This record gives sequence, C-alpha cells and structure tokens, in this order.
Amino acid sequence: MSEELHTLFRLEWETRLNENPEFATYLGDERYNDRLKDVSMEAIERRHVYSEQMLEKLLSIDRSELSQSDQLNHDLFRKELESRLEEYEFLPFLMPVNQMGGLQIDLPNLVHVTKFRHAKDYDDFLSRLAAFPTLVDQTIALMKEGAKEQIVQPAIVLRTVPRQIKAQFDIDVETSPLYLPFAQMSEEMTEAEKKRYKDQGRKAIRDLIFSSYRKFHDFFVNDYLPAARDEIAISEIPNGSEYYDFLVRHHTTTDLSAKEIHEIGVEEVKRIRGEMKKIIGEVNFQGSFDDFIEFLRTDPQFYFTSRDELLAGYRDICKRADPELTKLFGILPRTPYGVMAMPEYQAPAAPTAYYHPPSANGSRAGYFWVNTYLLEVRPKYEMEALALHEAVPGHHLQIALAMELEETPEFRKQGGFTAFVEGWGLYAESLGEKIGFYEDPYSKFGQLTYEMWRACRLVVDTGMHAFGWSRQKAIDFMKKNSAKTEHDIEVEIDRYIAWPGQALAYKIGELKIKELRRVAKESLGTEFDIREFHDVVLRNGALPLDLLEDAVMTYVETRQKN
Repeated sequence: MSEELHTLFRLEWETRLNENPEFATYLGDERYNDRLKDVSMEAIERRHVYSEQMLEKLLSIDRSELSQSDQLNHDLFRKELESRLEEYEFLPFLMPVNQMGGLQIDLPNLVHVTKFRHAKDYDDFLSRLAAFPTLVDQTIALMKEGAKEQIVQPAIVLRTVPRQIKAQFDIDVETSPLYLPFAQMSEEMTEAEKKRYKDQGRKAIRDLIFSSYRKFHDFFVNDYLPAARDEIAISEIPNGSEYYDFLVRHHTTTDLSAKEIHEIGVEEVKRIRGEMKKIIGEVNFQGSFDDFIEFLRTDPQFYFTSRDELLAGYRDICKRADPELTKLFGILPRTPYGVMAMPEYQAPAAPTAYYHPPSANGSRAGYFWVNTYLLEVRPKYEMEALALHEAVPGHHLQIALAMELEETPEFRKQGGFTAFVEGWGLYAESLGEKIGFYEDPYSKFGQLTYEMWRACRLVVDTGMHAFGWSRQKAIDFMKKNSAKTEHDIEVEIDRYIAWPGQALAYKIGELKIKELRRVAKESLGTEFDIREFHDVVLRNGALPLDLLEDAVMTYVETRQKN
C-alpha cells in the first residue's frame, strides 16, 4: 500500500510540474523552461478531471494499512485535492489578473529565477517568449468569460494594472526586464553566439512581447475595466457568499465562521491597543493616541532618505538575527537567503515585502524582497518585525526546513497551508525580544503595529466581504488602530479586496501556535524546552491547524511519559 501511495504522489508531482512550467522553473527544475502554462479552458478542464481521478485513486488505497507517517501523507494529499476540486466550482480562474499578479508581473519575474549559462538556456527562453502571445490570447478569453459570467474583480483594485501593463511595453527594448539575460550573457558563450542571441532577443521582445502587451493593454482598458464591478465584496459575484465561506475555511484551515473571526479580531485589536498605549507612556509622548500615530507617520527621524540605506538596514537586521537562532531552534535550515529590492514595475501596487523561496535543488537561495518605492512610507520602526517575519525566524527558516525534509513527498515540501505558513511568520515576529530585538521602544511599537495590522485584518476582511463594509470604512478602521502609513493601508485594503480570506490566516495561525505553546509549557512545567517545541511545530512542514494540534499534543503526552 505504501509503495502504491508514493507512486501516486510521484505521478501527481510530475504532472503538476509538466502542467505548471513556470512553477517548475521556480523550483529549479529546468525541463520545462521552454514553455508557459496552458490556461485555455480546455486545459483547465483537463486538469480538473485529472484531480478528480487522482482523488478516486487515493481513496482506493486503504488508509488503515499505511504507516503512521503515510497516514499523514494520505490525509494531507486528500485535503489538498478536495480543496482544489471544491474551489474549481467557483470558477476563480476567470479572474486571472489583479494588481498583485498576472501576466504583466509574472513573466518579468521569471527572469529572476531562470538560469542563463548555455545556448540551450537562451533557446528555451526564446521559445518561452514566443509562447507569450498565446498566453495573452488565452488570458483574454478567460477574462471575457469572467465578464460574461460577472466573475470579475472590483474596478477600484484594477486601477493600477494598466500602468503595470504599459510599463512592460512603453520602454526601449534594452530596458525591458526580459532583455536582462541578453544584456548580461555568460562568458561561456562565444562572441558570435552572444550577438546572435542578442539580435533574436531584441526581435522577440519588440515583435512578440511588446505587441502582445499592447494588445492586452487595449483590451484591459477598453473592454475589461468597464465590465469590472463597483461592489468590493466577493459575495457580490455569483455564489460569492459560498465562495467566501470556502476561502475562510481554506485559508484558516478551521471551521470558524466569518462572524466568529470578526469578533476575535475586535478583541485582539482592543488588547493590542492597550499594549501600544503602554509604549506611548514609556516614551513620555505628550498627546493622544492619534497624535502619536501621526508623529510616527510624519517625523523624518523614522525614515531613510535613500533606497540603499533601507536595504542595508534590512540586511543588518537579518545578519544580527542569524547567530541568535540557536537559542530558539535545535534544527536550522542549510539553505541560505538574501535581501534584495523588489522590481520597480511591481513595487507601486505591492505590499511592503515578499519572501521568494529557494529552488528545490539548492541552485538558488531564498530571497526577502523589500519594497523600496516611496521611502517616506517605509518607517524604520517596522523593519525589525518585518525582517523577522519574512526571513528568519519566519518564512525562510520555516519554508527552507520544509523543503529539506527527508523521505517526505514533494507536494508537502513545496506546498503549504496559509494558516500555518503565515501564522508562523507572525508568531516569529513575537520571538524578537528573545533574540535581542525591539530594545528600542519605537521598534517595539512597530512590532505591535504589525500585530495590530494582522488583528485588524480579521475585522476588515470579514467586514468588507461578509458584513457590507465599504473600502473607506476599512481604511479608516486601519488608520485609527495602526501606525501603518496611509499608502500602505490603501495597498493592503486593496489586497484584501482582491484576495479574500487570505489575510485571515496570519492571526488565526499565530493564535493557535501561541495557544499550543502555552498548553505545552503548562503541561511540561520545568521540562518545557522552547527549542524542542519549535522543532516539533516545524518538523512536519506546513500542516492544517487541527493536525498541528494533534502533533503537539502527541509530543506533550510522549514527553510526560518519559
């Protein structure tokens, strides 16, 4: 039974890479670097039928005859397939573009994760560029069908997309991010090869990429934007309320209702605000809470004046965090990470930072991408919390450890449950004091601001998508309760509008991890070891919160017996 199960895992993984060539490239698998994903309706339906067949095969395997570890593999694979099949019914693929992602961002970003060394690498890339016009046509077809079915994004979050698209064609060929591989060619190439590929690259970008982006821009501005909806709630699309209920379950891996999550958020906002008021008292600020927030948003002492200084500041924080990790973890990842600036074409509508995982084969490090756009909205007091979330002990540590798991199916190494992954990232922020951070009261306030931001998400995401809140009401709530700058708040609110439910995962996941640590500490008393606890939480990779609780309670019970 075990071999049959793992054969199924290998088959599904190979099919996933074959069907998602860009994903394979991100993992460092170069076999499909000459292709782009087929997003035609026929291909989408084919993949859906395949998932149905995979679930049928999985359920034919007798779970009771599997080892304990394979029972967990079976359960996680089933959850993944069932969730994939359920989401398909809501037709989310008819909304393939928003301000955070789509072919105006995804293709240029591929350059950063593609290796360019030999002639074949350039041949593959040229084939990928040649496939772009078809991808544009397929994407337009999906969006036309979405407009017909009224499954479209709100106009308010799409307002920056035309500028993003235009940034990919209203430029000189040699300034395109897609020309970068040709501008920086490997020394292993002969001069004749370099000239030939440069000429081919210029032609492909000018004749195929620029013309396709112009076509997409015209469609987006003239046809799609006018069809975008005015209402911001996902509940306004067909079956939207049911879709939001699904997204809440999917991202939090709980059965909590939108109302329950909203109430948890209100209570957390109240608690954290009390902690923030204590900091205001400590620094002897004369004025109200709102006055202090305005002071933080506007005083020049809290902002860098150059992008290089901002990047250097983040790199310094990460370098200081690295050697302190042994205080909190028994097992650390081998894979390194770096800090780099987010691409300029992406930054204006992007959040403060991203984490890009390393390649699966170890050929590329993980990267903490920093948004250096508008320095006046990137305060110093938030930097420690953000770096700990995105790099270590947050996303890089957790994701790299998962990718290094031995005798674990690839779908678990490379996959994730949002509540676990983002819950861990937020939990990691709270570990800062244990490793020498937040000694400055303003940085501590910044950490509380980030925690408050995630608590506010529980209120505003459910508020907008389940309880009729306007975008402005959500913005005002965030402004009232956090020190986030107004630009950041608007970008974030638009993110929650375009990506319903995902933002709920952070606080729900963090609260569960803190709850489990509290239970373990109370149960084990003086035998509690924070390093051991963290290793238990991370040793299975990302898990749904109920299975994480099972793993921690099994550890506690076993520890009590020994």
